[in-house]
Amino acid sequence: MSAPNTHSRNSWKVSASIVAKRTSNPIRAIVDHIKVKPNVAKSMISLALGDPTLFGNFKIHESCTEAVSKQLHSYKSNGYPPSTGYPHARQAVADKFTRPDAPLTAQDVILASGCSGAIDMCIGVLCNEGDNILLPRPGFSLYQTLADSKGIEVRYYDLLPESNWEMDLKHLESLIDERTATVVMNNPSNPCGSVFKKQHLLDFLAVCERNHLPVIADEIYCDLVFSGNEFFPLASLTTTVPVLAVGGLAKKYLVPGWRLGWLFIHDRNDIFGAEIRDGLNSLSQLILGPNSLVQSALQDILHNTDPAFYNDTRVQLEANAKMSTDILSKVPGLKVIIPQGAMYVMIGINVAEFKDIENDIVFTEKLLGEESVMCLPGSVFQCPNFIRIVFTSPSEVLQEAYNRMAEFCARHHI
Repeated sequence: MSAPNTHSRNSWKVSASIVAKRTSNPIRAIVDHIKVKPNVAKSMISLALGDPTLFGNFKIHESCTEAVSKQLHSYKSNGYPPSTGYPHARQAVADKFTRPDAPLTAQDVILASGCSGAIDMCIGVLCNEGDNILLPRPGFSLYQTLADSKGIEVRYYDLLPESNWEMDLKHLESLIDERTATVVMNNPSNPCGSVFKKQHLLDFLAVCERNHLPVIADEIYCDLVFSGNEFFPLASLTTTVPVLAVGGLAKKYLVPGWRLGWLFIHDRNDIFGAEIRDGLNSLSQLILGPNSLVQSALQDILHNTDPAFYNDTRVQLEANAKMSTDILSKVPGLKVIIPQGAMYVMIGINVAEFKDIENDIVFTEKLLGEESVMCLPGSVFQCPNFIRIVFTSPSEVLQEAYNRMAEFCARHHI
């Protein structure tokens, strides 16, 4: 007979963990408190969700679905892959993205459950609880969600709307101290739609080099760049600053639900060393890697898709961006920061020109209630008195939404 437990618990007490309690989504924290109902007399138009598949006008190329179908019917990709990804899939990614000024081998690639999974691993391997991380403002809200959950202090550096959302490098550098673990740089930007020029990236790298600060480069929108702009992979511009770059299939291939992302380890001088690589391998074991079928199809998806597919996507997005700029820049009270890439446009609200709209949250609430048009208030990106619009809808849907926005602004304008 076993001895009685002298430390018995006399009642139920099941509490959520500290990690769960400090995890929240800044978008949900604001949007969930919007109590206004859409105007039922008008069809709902959402310009809020960064999902290019929402309206059905953006579809992955049929050769990519055939590539996955081939793997499905082969019965060879139904088991557990290595947690970092199949070697052949990592090689396919390395072959696609390697370049002389930023070389990659399969050992420099780790596959993840979407780009967000790659970002999670990057933050997790570089930051300890009590460290601080530098994030762009405005910026993708998931960065804060991940940092908060890990007990990492968030410090925001400003992006400058008057300079097409370039980084305020003086402000960024002023935030660095001995507990600053890394800085996140997002190019092209969500939510801004900006694309950084080469010299600006070099100036940013100079700040990182003199402060010995590694970079997490979120480059998921690298292929969605509009005419007159050029994307430069950050790692191609430095041989001294270690970079963890992240990307994935979601945006270029129009399949966010396939959850296939990657991270690249760019470390020419072995600053990360074996410790960071081993740490990333360990973190990959938390969920045992991304979807096996999509991994096995990567060789065909990345290397055999008709290039016209990518160009058609970019052309359609660029046309939508131009429409958005042309229409909304003429609306009194609004200021459009012209997008240079990605699928977003940030629009400033001059609240002084409106008689009953005191901030961006009130603007989005009233717009939803009166016109059934949903966009995100800039406050969810730490950028008050802006709104973010996703312009992936069909052009006729955008036209209708913008007509409603113009009528809305006219009613509330002084």
